[in-house]
Amino acid sequence: MSKYELYTVQLITTCSNCYILVDTPSRAAAVIDPGCNPDKIMEAIKDANADVKLIIDTHGHWDHIGANVPIQQQTGAKILIHKLDEPMLTDPELNLRKLFLGKGDGGKADRLLEEGDIIELGDLRLQVIHTPGHTEGGICLLCEDLLFTGDTLFRLSVGRSDLPGGDKTALLASLANKLKPLDDSLKVLPGHNSASTLGYEKEHNPFFRQ
Repeated sequence: MSKYELYTVQLITTCSNCYILVDTPSRAAAVIDPGCNPDKIMEAIKDANADVKLIIDTHGHWDHIGANVPIQQQTGAKILIHKLDEPMLTDPELNLRKLFLGKGDGGKADRLLEEGDIIELGDLRLQVIHTPGHTEGGICLLCEDLLFTGDTLFRLSVGRSDLPGGDKTALLASLANKLKPLDDSLKVLPGHNSASTLGYEKEHNPFFRQ
């Protein structure tokens, strides 16, 4: 039996990916980057027979936090985000809520994350990798053979660095120092667009060569 199950929910309003990671034996689950369409996410949760314990935001932009509150209200899950992006949960200027025509806020963090933290989910362990550049508190999550990259790394591209908290130099350093040393076989699960592998990105993504 596989240790985990992974479900991808493609969010319509924000054109972003929300992931539901389930620890197979316990059915404990984490919802990663619930940006919008809470009804669609909840339907996927029910179809997966998942017991959602955690909501993990890879960063604080609205297209990744917009459904935090309704998902939390329906599941009782705890909200986790890097400490540097915590202010973005409730500041509409920082989280770009107006750009996405969103309502409400991203809720209140139950746990603030830092580099190297381990998040326990049943028998699974998710390692927090702090990858600033798209935002100051952007993170990637390493679990088994999966690498959730948020808006740090896309297939053949990277997230923007010209938004509040963005820094192109920091973003390129995150790729070179944090992601490049990792195993090529890791499956890259980005916040937007299609999945890839880290080996493919190291070889073909031009931002790894800058």
